[in-house]
Amino acid sequence: MGCRTRHPGKMERVAIDCEMVGTGPCGKTSELARCTVVSYDGDVIYDKYILPECPIVDYRTRWSGITWKHMRKAIPFRIAQGEIIQILKDKIVVGHALHNDFRALKYFPSRAWRRDTSQCPLLKKKIASTLKPSMSLKNLTHQLLHKDIQVGKHGHSSVEDAQASMELYRLVEIPWEELLTPSHPMGPSHSTPEVDTDHSCYMDDQYWPKDLDIDCK
Repeated sequence: MGCRTRHPGKMERVAIDCEMVGTGPCGKTSELARCTVVSYDGDVIYDKYILPECPIVDYRTRWSGITWKHMRKAIPFRIAQGEIIQILKDKIVVGHALHNDFRALKYFPSRAWRRDTSQCPLLKKKIASTLKPSMSLKNLTHQLLHKDIQVGKHGHSSVEDAQASMELYRLVEIPWEELLTPSHPMGPSHSTPEVDTDHSCYMDDQYWPKDLDIDCK
């Protein structure tokens, strides 16, 4: 296996993935319950269960992998938030659909510090010619890394998802970083500014699986 060339002048990269539980009416408010941060090489830097600020209504175990047992060793949100931000500070943060993670963390770094694999044009180009051109983390990992993730019956693993995001980033790291330089024809100064959108609508009933057994009465 050949040596991997690192991007010149590269700042430290980490990848993050968060798992959320539901609080508030019908459990539709997403709050942080687990956060994992891994290094450029995929080593786990941080992985803790986190106690939400509001009472948990829905553990969303099928997706989050979180159960009430995990909350017995969870740390308060504000403590976890401070620890995580300290790790992310002055680093490029890689992840998949990062707006969800940052919203749960209540931390909003500049777009210049984010590398969202769900929005990477180079990954989109690679996946476009496949039989299933979905930009989901599971499909990107299967199609481009030839690995299967999120296949267990006990929910997602934030460690596995963070490592997969970092591997996808490394797959296109050099051309992606070059694409983001202001001097590049398609770089930030030559492209239409990305606009933040409100994704809260996707918590509406129409977007939830029909077989969820939630009693909101």
